[in-house]
Amino acid sequence: MRLSEYTDYTLRVLMYCAAHRERLVTIAELAEHHRLSKNHLMKVVNDLAHRSLIETTRGRGGGLRLLLEPKAIRIGDVVRATETDFRLVECFDADTDACTLSPSCRLKHLFGQALQGYFKALDGATLADMTTGLPGPKGRPEGAPSGGKAAVPMSMPATRRPARLAKTSARDR
Repeated sequence: MRLSEYTDYTLRVLMYCAAHRERLVTIAELAEHHRLSKNHLMKVVNDLAHRSLIETTRGRGGGLRLLLEPKAIRIGDVVRATETDFRLVECFDADTDACTLSPSCRLKHLFGQALQGYFKALDGATLADMTTGLPGPKGRPEGAPSGGKAAVPMSMPATRRPARLAKTSARDR
């Protein structure tokens, strides 16, 4: 099973907003930080606003911010809302199941248990769990005291877009 890019982008937007609660975040800033298309991010942001997870402010000085506390947003709920298909095998959908093994196959049960375990793990994590230690104001991890040791910032997932390589001439090789 693989999450769609849409779900990946949605989680990135939420995590970034949670790490920067003290201010509005812009789509341009998100696009630059994650090296993603502004158009893709606008779709994600629009969907999150319709789901009442973020609020948006248009115009000069506008941006977006979380409407809910990060601890109130379960990762499993976000994944369920953004993914379209959790059929791990054909027999998960009785309307399209043409597998001849279905009457006696035990894989459906095993995969069903695996999917339940997957969501149990995702439902046990909140956005706050995923952003604790991310850089907040003035580069300090969010929630860290200004004096003393701070937690090591969690790195964001790598983007799927390959880095641009510099063109070299034949004599440079």
